[in-house]
Amino acid sequence: MNADLELDPARLIDEARRETGLRDFDEPAIGEPLERLTRSLRTEAKLNATGVYIWHARLLNTLVTRLRANDWFRRHPEILEERLPPAVVIVGLARTGTTLLHRLLAADSRFYSAAWWECRFPVPAEGDVSGEQRKAASKAEVAAILQAQPELAAIHPWDALGADEDIMLIDQTLLSTTAESLAHIPRYREWIHAQDLRPAYSYLLKLMQFLQWQKKQRGEPVAERWVLKTPMHLGYVDVITELMPDAMFVQTHRDPITTIPSFASMVYGLWAGGSDVAHPHEAGRQWSETFEEHLNKCMADRARLPRERFIDVDFRDTVSRPLEVVERIYRRIGLPMTPDARRSIDEYMQTHPREGRPKHEYTLEQFGFTQADLERRFQAYRERHILPFTAPKGKS
Repeated sequence: MNADLELDPARLIDEARRETGLRDFDEPAIGEPLERLTRSLRTEAKLNATGVYIWHARLLNTLVTRLRANDWFRRHPEILEERLPPAVVIVGLARTGTTLLHRLLAADSRFYSAAWWECRFPVPAEGDVSGEQRKAASKAEVAAILQAQPELAAIHPWDALGADEDIMLIDQTLLSTTAESLAHIPRYREWIHAQDLRPAYSYLLKLMQFLQWQKKQRGEPVAERWVLKTPMHLGYVDVITELMPDAMFVQTHRDPITTIPSFASMVYGLWAGGSDVAHPHEAGRQWSETFEEHLNKCMADRARLPRERFIDVDFRDTVSRPLEVVERIYRRIGLPMTPDARRSIDEYMQTHPREGRPKHEYTLEQFGFTQADLERRFQAYRERHILPFTAPKGKS
């Protein structure tokens, strides 16, 4: 496939408009991020034919989604009148138990959450507010991803119907860290990291309103809180606090020396799916820099905010005594633990055992790391959140 044709921004926009019969995009403007991303994909990512095909489909889907979402907002202005309840925002490095904790809270019907299928396809076809078409498409897509790259099952518990990363909603603006996890695009990455992402987070709130409106149309219980999670939130606690002033943050902790090489292996796998020359050291370098930047930003934001806005959770506690962790979060946010909530959480743990997943194997050296270098770069974070708690649980 010809990347210059398939990833031309003007052609993509024309194709999306023809497919939908719609012309108008809402804010934030899609033109500049689309132009910058497609330029990096054409000139830096070294995509193979599969990569070009995937990125064409991905970008076309984003543009179609934005057009259709704006049309829904125009025809149903009540969507943007939805009042969002307070959010619990899970922030933490990838591989720190965020997915498990997210899904435990989402098992309680008093929380709104966005399932993978809702994040992937937030805008329904006219007859699919129920979500049945999108659930089927999502199940097929997850199955295809794991068939093509079965090693990804060892890194993330893929579940089309389970609560998942709301970064997929932010990425409808093309103003997120999603693209840099899928391809080697350093100039676009540099541009994104220099942007004010308030418009992207404002759009996340719009899509949360849309998903909440759809949940009500389906007759789902009215919830008391939202629960959100994605590692990207680490770098934007200040933005979230500004736009969601009643949000509470749960920060998950695990040693970066363990988590960063693990996530680098996932990024490299995703890069390699679309490029024949993806390099594991480059994936490690870029994503360790992203996480270093975001962790440092989170610590700076925390220093300026009231301590009671944050709940710290050790990864070992999440995996060994999850109910206790959830109960502690509930106490901090003033939510009682009910028999129904306890039952739902227990059922989730019984039906989603962690030991059923394949083992994820990797080394520091595969991704260009040394332990000494990671210790130096993440010293401040480790001294505050890791080293004081590295003694085995139950021992002084």
